[in-house]
Amino acid sequence: MAGTSYKGAQIEDIDHFIKGGGIDSTREKEIGQHIGYRYDVNLLPDYDRLTNFLAKYMEFMGWDDLNWLEDVHMGYEDGRPAIFDRNINGWVSIPEVMELPDNQQDRDMLAREMLIKFQMSERHPLVHLRKAYGKF
Repeated sequence: MAGTSYKGAQIEDIDHFIKGGGIDSTREKEIGQHIGYRYDVNLLPDYDRLTNFLAKYMEFMGWDDLNWLEDVHMGYEDGRPAIFDRNINGWVSIPEVMELPDNQQDRDMLAREMLIKFQMSERHPLVHLRKAYGKF
């Protein structure tokens, strides 16, 4: 990978990422965790599964790919499906009545869509901060 000291082809121990922490690149050391999709291609988004909203959003934004949304996945907090919002450093719970797809790729696409919609809604905490402290 460009800009890192990672040389995947030079790793000789097949269990390197199981035995070790998997934190090898400069960026991984900076953030204190491994970047999963560097090792598991199943974590890469399947663009055939884009929701209509995400496809339109990407077109509006002028993106050829999901950009920062590639790192957004459906997770769990206290046993409930949730999405981690880095802007508020917290989990956003999925409504209990929502039916989730059986496929992880589809759940991740749904998580990306829901996160964008939440970040654009009046219910997002940063909206209140902007109203209180915005200069313009």
